[in-house]
Amino acid sequence: MIYKLKEGNIVKVIAPSSYIEDEKEFFNGIEIIKNWGLNVKFNNLTNRKSGYFAGNDNTRFTEIENAQDSELIICAKGGWGASRILEKSPKWKDKWLLGFSDNCSLLLSKYSKGSFGSIHGPTISTLSKEPNWSLNRLKTFLFEGYLDDIIGYPLKKGIAKGEILISNLTIFCFLIATNDMPNCDGKIIIFEDINEDIYKIDRMFTYIRMSKVLKNIVGIGFGNFFDPQETEKVELLENLIFDRFSEFNIPIISNLPVGHLTGNACLPYGYKGILNANIGKLSIN
Repeated sequence: MIYKLKEGNIVKVIAPSSYIEDEKEFFNGIEIIKNWGLNVKFNNLTNRKSGYFAGNDNTRFTEIENAQDSELIICAKGGWGASRILEKSPKWKDKWLLGFSDNCSLLLSKYSKGSFGSIHGPTISTLSKEPNWSLNRLKTFLFEGYLDDIIGYPLKKGIAKGEILISNLTIFCFLIATNDMPNCDGKIIIFEDINEDIYKIDRMFTYIRMSKVLKNIVGIGFGNFFDPQETEKVELLENLIFDRFSEFNIPIISNLPVGHLTGNACLPYGYKGILNANIGKLSIN
């Protein structure tokens, strides 16, 4: 089901993870959403801090619960802390929830509970750094329900069709064997991450293999992990991906414009997709 936004719809900004360090980036992101004609509401987030979190667990949980009446919920930033909120079992409604990085724990939980509306994409604090094509993509999807194809690099040829599921790799691993991990059977999985050494990525890939959680997926893609200029690391990653996933006998694409680097293409959970690793293209129906 597609819920298209209209001008005047209420958007609530939540801070479920780390506290906000850069107020300018935060308010620049707020202005972008306001300029789309949306009614943006948020608490005093820039002054809220508890340790390295944007408030204590109960404050952040209550904020999520109170945001469920809006048409769109946007996470202020990532960092760490959202997973702690899942212990309180948020009651999800079929409304849009936008975020990435640490926020993926919420996106995955919402999707796993059968609640429509998780979107992997920019946070309020990263919106102002996004290129125009990424902002236009997000706005077009929210208001019109349309998404252009995105292009990566084919690592293993083939074509996969299935529902899309996107996550930060580290957060995905943390949720394995919990009640907030979705069933991945028949899915096309897209991973992204940042600031992780190759050996740590290898460790997570190995854990995923041993857990068998991806044994029945139909395709896999990878977004940003390193700056493209770090060519040695990029090459090591692609070799590692092929080494750990080629025996799955599924199409594999790397270098999709998804993740922490600017150009974080929004992708909705649960939408039908086609991963065409013959030409390195991901399409969303």
